[in-house]
Amino acid sequence: MASVAVVVVSANSRAHIGVTLDALAGQTMRPRRVIVVDNASTDGSADEIARDYPHVELIRLEENVGFAAANNLGALLAGDCEWIATLNPDAFPAEDWLETLLAAAAAEPDFACFGSRLVLAGDDSLLDGTGDRYHVNGFAWRRDHGSAAATVRESSEIFSPSAAAALYRRDAFLAAGGFDEAFFCYFEDTDLAFRLRLLGHRCLYVDGAVALHVGSASTGRLSDFTLFHQYRNLAWTYAKDMPWPLLLAYLPQHLLFQLLLLGWGIRRRRARVVARAQWAALRGLPEVLRRRRVVQRRRVVGARELRRSMARGASVYTVAAGRSQRLARS
Repeated sequence: MASVAVVVVSANSRAHIGVTLDALAGQTMRPRRVIVVDNASTDGSADEIARDYPHVELIRLEENVGFAAANNLGALLAGDCEWIATLNPDAFPAEDWLETLLAAAAAEPDFACFGSRLVLAGDDSLLDGTGDRYHVNGFAWRRDHGSAAATVRESSEIFSPSAAAALYRRDAFLAAGGFDEAFFCYFEDTDLAFRLRLLGHRCLYVDGAVALHVGSASTGRLSDFTLFHQYRNLAWTYAKDMPWPLLLAYLPQHLLFQLLLLGWGIRRRRARVVARAQWAALRGLPEVLRRRRVVQRRRVVGARELRRSMARGASVYTVAAGRSQRLARS
């Protein structure tokens, strides 16, 4: 079986990370390395990890550099491993999670990244997601979020895994540039999967690889911090990764989507944070376009083939509205 390093990025994760590390210690196939990158936690969690989990490689950072940069550091440190598994500190994998992902990787060598079946930790009768979808208008969402856990999904190709519990071939991860550190957190996994796809790689959803997931445990599901980074990063992903033929064809839909986001913010009295995220996306656009030139210069996949991997149609607006309603009630 191939060698793998599990990278866990922690930021004040004392409430959950012990459960995560215990679950990793109980895997039917143990990873070669478990690397915890601590983003300057102040809740004592890093000291507890150092004391209670001596087998874990603990990297203490002096400042919070974000989920993206911390995972990239973990990936760089794992030079002796063929695979990188990313696992959130509030994600609790089943005992055969890693073995199942690696078995899928061995059976499907044409795929470079693999996603898990995520079940809501607070209510295991509901799914948190079965892989991520990406619409031509720039909206991304977790498939089957809030659906019954009994929902049957065959293992099949998806646009992106959720980095809450995912497996990446390390050489492909690094060749694509890893997570975009300017994103800090949120949708960095969608952006990476997009860039991997532009390089000719594909992603597989593995239904048997199961993990419970709390979600936004450190930042808050509907906090200003979360909404700001989500909405800014969605715009940046679209501007950086979408090839020109598709960007121009679907730009009207993207602008409509941005207007609908602002309308949602007005209705939910969150207009200020939505507008701030959109303004930040615009202010950062020159740098994003600079990075876009690098991304698009390396693209080997045609626009038509790429479009086949994306969702299309008006039903996405129903999905977005339903997701907004769930967020408003959370």
